[in-house]
Amino acid sequence: MSEEFSATDPAGKAAREQAVTDEVIASFAGAAAPRYREIMQSLVRHLHAFAREVRLTDAEWQQGIEFLTRAGHITDGRRQEFILLSDVLGLSMLTVGINAPASADATESTVLGPFFVPGAPEVPLGGDITGGAKGRPCHVAGTVRGTDETPVPNARIEVWEADEDGFYDVQYSGSQLAARGWLRSGADGEYRFWAVHPAPYPIPDDGPVGDLIAAAGRGAMRPAHLHFKVDAPGYRTLITHIFVAGDPYLDRDAVFGVKDSLIVGFTEQPPGPGPDGRHVDGPWAAVTFDIVLAPQQEEQQ
Repeated sequence: MSEEFSATDPAGKAAREQAVTDEVIASFAGAAAPRYREIMQSLVRHLHAFAREVRLTDAEWQQGIEFLTRAGHITDGRRQEFILLSDVLGLSMLTVGINAPASADATESTVLGPFFVPGAPEVPLGGDITGGAKGRPCHVAGTVRGTDETPVPNARIEVWEADEDGFYDVQYSGSQLAARGWLRSGADGEYRFWAVHPAPYPIPDDGPVGDLIAAAGRGAMRPAHLHFKVDAPGYRTLITHIFVAGDPYLDRDAVFGVKDSLIVGFTEQPPGPGPDGRHVDGPWAAVTFDIVLAPQQEEQQ
């Protein structure tokens, strides 16, 4: 830095601080990728503005570094603390909103969440994803179509959820996958499968993200939901949930993921014959959720 500024007068201090920001921004000017350059220069600009606005102390900076270090240490193939951090800060939902399709007719998106894992088993149309997960049986059915009402056959529908105790399979010891799977929609876009009735649960709060929301006096609960990830050629990938109508946590989701259009009624069913030839010994539930995909070429607003 070629210029020297006085630290004793406010104008000189502000100029010195701005000079640091300008120097760092300039260091990315030669980046070969224009989008990388745009993102990094904007990141530096806003990050430095944040530090100046709150007058970040050395101790607070160190605490932030330690927080991120803890988040890295606790993250592994079964737990993604950084996605969880993005979720509780609302960044995940903001990104979802920024990238949402322009069509109001398409099913709304929501957060992926930290518990998606690849390698879920395939189940046939009408099959069972529970894999031994605890919970009341629940039959889920609907159709997949485009915004022009055209049925979408052979769509890949991936689903996952927590068990009745509010835990995902990856939160248990061992490698047994349960309450997750994928299937293909049928010739007319229809899909159906057996799962367990979704239950509300707390986000993992035994790590740095848990400490963060506890310090804010915020709750850790998520309302009961079932995750969907739907892919089909020519259509935008949809990542969404369905939420159980009447859940007490709908208005205080820890990750801000609830949208009114995704709240669905689950109907209670008596013991006896169920869909796809299944006999259910106890009470079970049923829900219908139609999925509408936006075309791939549709631009975001």
